[in-house]
Amino acid sequence: MPRPKRLRCIMAPPAIKEFRPDNDDNKGEATLSLEEFEAIRHIDYEGLDQSQAAEIMNVSRQTVGRILRSGRYTLSSALVNGLRLKLEGGCYTMGGLGHGHGPHGRRHGRQGCGRGKIS
Repeated sequence: MPRPKRLRCIMAPPAIKEFRPDNDDNKGEATLSLEEFEAIRHIDYEGLDQSQAAEIMNVSRQTVGRILRSGRYTLSSALVNGLRLKLEGGCYTMGGLGHGHGPHGRRHGRQGCGRGKIS
């Protein structure tokens, strides 16, 4: 049995939850998880390096690299193939800076794990 995933710290949900091509020929859809979105935002948009993003997301640098590679593949696949891109799901905790723990070692903010929708 694999070890449970460590929750990734996500600052805030994306403002937009779905992107659709103009022609929307229903070629399918790709799902970008919230931790993939967060890694892309930190590294590609904000210009942070993987170590800085890893500290913010409360995971190792290698884990950020894997999340980033997966997210970039999903994003490029949606663009190249004209797929609808949905932003949802993942294994995360919402709203915590740094390690995301409250004063008694409990996680604070909203949590999610799986392919659930963001509200």
